[in-house]
Amino acid sequence: MHNSHPIFRLPLLICLLGMFLLLAGVCQAQVSPVADSTQTDTVPQNFNDRLLENLKEMSQRKTIMGKLLKAVLVLEKAEEVYGLNAELIQQEYEKHNYKIVRRIDILTLDALGYSINDTSKVPDSFMEKAGNSLHVKTGRGQVRNKLLFRKMEPLEPLALIESERLLRQSRHLLDARIVVNEATTTEDSVDVFVVTKDIFSLGGSGSYTPSSGKGRVSLRELNFLGQGHQVEGSYRFNLHNRPRPWEVSSYYSIENIGRSYVSADMAYVDKNYYKEKSAFLSRDFFSTNTKYAGAVGISWIEERFLLPSSPEDTLIRYGTLSFNRQDVWLGRSFKFKTYNLGYEPRSRVILGLRFINTNYGMVPTENFQDNRLALVSAGYSIRKYYKDRYLFGFGRTEDVPAGTLFSITAGYEKGDLRDRKYFGTSLSFAKYNASLGYLYASASYGSFIRNEQLEQGVLGLETLYFTKLSEWGNWKLRHFVWGRGTLGINRYPEELLSINNESGLRGFRSHMLRGSRRVTLNYEANLYTPLSLLGFRLATVLFADVAWLSSGNQSSPFKEAPYRGYGIGFRFRNEFLSFSTIQFLISYYPKLPQNDDLRGFRVFESSRPYYDFRDFQFTRPGVADFR
Repeated sequence: MHNSHPIFRLPLLICLLGMFLLLAGVCQAQVSPVADSTQTDTVPQNFNDRLLENLKEMSQRKTIMGKLLKAVLVLEKAEEVYGLNAELIQQEYEKHNYKIVRRIDILTLDALGYSINDTSKVPDSFMEKAGNSLHVKTGRGQVRNKLLFRKMEPLEPLALIESERLLRQSRHLLDARIVVNEATTTEDSVDVFVVTKDIFSLGGSGSYTPSSGKGRVSLRELNFLGQGHQVEGSYRFNLHNRPRPWEVSSYYSIENIGRSYVSADMAYVDKNYYKEKSAFLSRDFFSTNTKYAGAVGISWIEERFLLPSSPEDTLIRYGTLSFNRQDVWLGRSFKFKTYNLGYEPRSRVILGLRFINTNYGMVPTENFQDNRLALVSAGYSIRKYYKDRYLFGFGRTEDVPAGTLFSITAGYEKGDLRDRKYFGTSLSFAKYNASLGYLYASASYGSFIRNEQLEQGVLGLETLYFTKLSEWGNWKLRHFVWGRGTLGINRYPEELLSINNESGLRGFRSHMLRGSRRVTLNYEANLYTPLSLLGFRLATVLFADVAWLSSGNQSSPFKEAPYRGYGIGFRFRNEFLSFSTIQFLISYYPKLPQNDDLRGFRVFESSRPYYDFRDFQFTRPGVADFR
């Protein structure tokens, strides 16, 4: 861990305080008051009740510790949540298919003090009211633009649950509910009620090292003036041992322009070893019933490129890669004909066409060439979503994708030095069961073909499983298992895989350890506690990572002993703020590469979850990833 001392590390203080509270509660929970001699019939308390009761008692004392606990500690009560079974909701709403939407009522809730499951709840503290006064609530027109149904038009199948999911995917919304007013429903018309809850979209972070003067400042607004525009920027200064002492990056995006579901994204990044200027307009297959998708964009990128090294090298060698790229694609979805007006099939056949023009300025090796790549793909997709909680969030409703996706891609690259063909295919599926958990698996293959020889090929395998949520009172536990395999086939020497961080072992950093074939296995257990410290929910994390790495087309990653990482830590998140999840982890690595200056133990922090879902919506045709 670097030896800086950031001044904005409140979560670290919270983490230490949380550990103290847990220890204090456990210790006090072991001390039983002297029982009344006349009392003969008692009910023993479990660990959860003892801990919460003792923490509450400590917070009510008129001591310094008691006042501190009362100021920062909130013991979360389990909130009754409705509408978590999307499949049952779909069946319930099928009776309203093709009825006329007579009325749409929209209620948008501010970020702090409100509940989407109890709309009568209002802010009752000064901090909540003050926070809401600094926040511009999402406009009802912005919510209306996300809906897949319109007033005085027939209600299409899946429109209600798909609209609710799309609202929940917005970065500036915490949750959303869409319900039919059954009391006013008639045989040919319905009234619909939509309620959304914001997050506190204005946020930022920073750090400063007094000894060196090095620091960082970042700001973000995810819902500018309540219109869904997102502005993010960061500035780093007083950087040492760099070509330039400062770096800057900025991003601007419009999530949905009007009712078109077209998004705009712009980026400007000027760092020492990475520069980017890009602008894109895009529309994806955002719902099952979307017919057309596509994108057009342009980008200029310059980055430092890691060159291959031999086992004897002790120094890292880099080159510079710069290029500009124009990218355009178009997709069309076709649904199967059905004669049942009350049923909407979820399966779709999709066709896609993409054209990419790449021109290089600086290249580190001769394997990079100016080229024009044309790709065409056909796919078959079945998409559906379930609802659950305590996956990547701390109690908010989360959409779990399930289904099947199969695609075939073919293409041709016209280069200044050489021409070649491309072929790729992929298959993925996922099943979700409330009792057994979630299982996802995928396999993909892609390769260029030149002179009847495979070139830059890759075989990818992936599986993700998480268990159902186990609950003991307000304590909740879930397990994750993630397996991945990436096998390169006749890759270029400069195309290398690592096992750093998200690529293999979390917290691991090695610039020298690279290969062309990699297999990783990750396990994680998350224990969600009922503690809320200054609004940040607390969970404990236990993990174990294993990674195999080898070089060469015929090599097996399993011939060498794997690299391993074991760790424990804490995770914080305030669902009502725009801050990312904050994690503080301690890890241990029994095996280290010889040429790297690494330590077996490492304390590090992270702001992103380690796992993520793979959706089953068809995306733009592309070359199989090798990273």
